[in-house]
Amino acid sequence: MQINSKLPSVKTTIFTIMNTLAKEHNAINLSQGFPDFDTDSKLIDLVTKAMHSGYNQYAPMAGVLTLREQIANKIDGLYGVKYHPDTEITVTVGATQAIFTIIASFIRKDDEVIIFKPAYDCYEPAIELHNGKPIYVQLKAPTYKINWQEVKEKITSKTKMIIINTPHNPSGFLWSNMDMLALEKLVKDTNIIVLSDEVYEHIIFDNLKHHSACKYSYLKERTFVVGSFGKTFHNTGWKMGYCAAPANLMNEFRKVHQFNVFCANHPMQIAFAEYLKVESHFKNLSQFYQDKRDLFLNKIKDSRFKFTPSKGTYFQLLDYSAISDEGDVDFVKRLAIEYKIAAIPVSVFNSDNMDQKMIRFCFAKKNETLKKATYILTKI
Repeated sequence: MQINSKLPSVKTTIFTIMNTLAKEHNAINLSQGFPDFDTDSKLIDLVTKAMHSGYNQYAPMAGVLTLREQIANKIDGLYGVKYHPDTEITVTVGATQAIFTIIASFIRKDDEVIIFKPAYDCYEPAIELHNGKPIYVQLKAPTYKINWQEVKEKITSKTKMIIINTPHNPSGFLWSNMDMLALEKLVKDTNIIVLSDEVYEHIIFDNLKHHSACKYSYLKERTFVVGSFGKTFHNTGWKMGYCAAPANLMNEFRKVHQFNVFCANHPMQIAFAEYLKVESHFKNLSQFYQDKRDLFLNKIKDSRFKFTPSKGTYFQLLDYSAISDEGDVDFVKRLAIEYKIAAIPVSVFNSDNMDQKMIRFCFAKKNETLKKATYILTKI
């Protein structure tokens, strides 16, 4: 049987490639973004309790109301912005499902979607599956600052959506208040929808602030804000997330959501509803991860790698241009095979695989793991 693929250009992801290499060569795996430490035992106990209490059948389509209320309380407490838990918040099977469903709900044939590159790799396939057209704004290392004149020039009558990501994966760049105001000015009085991927909102360093799109009134009225419990609470395998948006947008989202997954994991929703009541569970994350970032950078400060400290996320980019002129894909493969440490090449996230000699390391690891990894990096 002949198959005409809807995603003919999609091959094995770099995450699969590097994870496989790490396993084959017994390398320290700082490639894919997951912790090597456990989630809070209190949260595991809450999930177990919910299972024993009978929360094992379908949850409400939009999510358990008590959890949606806690999400609304969290957003209000952090940003002074209100969302109605009944009509403006939906619990999803991870942030990726939320992102896919948002795109599926609004993107039609030939609609244009502006993406800032380097970009997480789930955006483009979802756009292409729905016959939309990704339009790229390539950010340049090492600052990854946005040229707003270039963004303005990319907007056309076909622009349906702009996808933003702050704190930014893979660069660790943090959108400023001025960036948000610039975006708001561009989309005001248009029909452009904004998808704001804010899964690392609680991981911000050096006393900087996260500027959520929901804080800006003209942005809020057209924006989906996407969050992740997996990224926040060290349990990426649970695949739990959510999104918030005005009721008219959320109504369209739920039309697709109910026929896609219908609902997310029930006992975990019950557990998160209780766990979120303690604000320190998410407010202490920045310091927790800043300590790990600082450990990682202090240990490699005398290495041949160059770096700009990450401002958010649990990723750190390193510039290896003083070490090798190899392409970044070849360089990270050699690191895994010869030096037993796995990273991600940033070119795979760039337009036309532009190689800026930058590679990404995940520091969401035990301190013991980071010390072993940095010892290797200082020997390269």
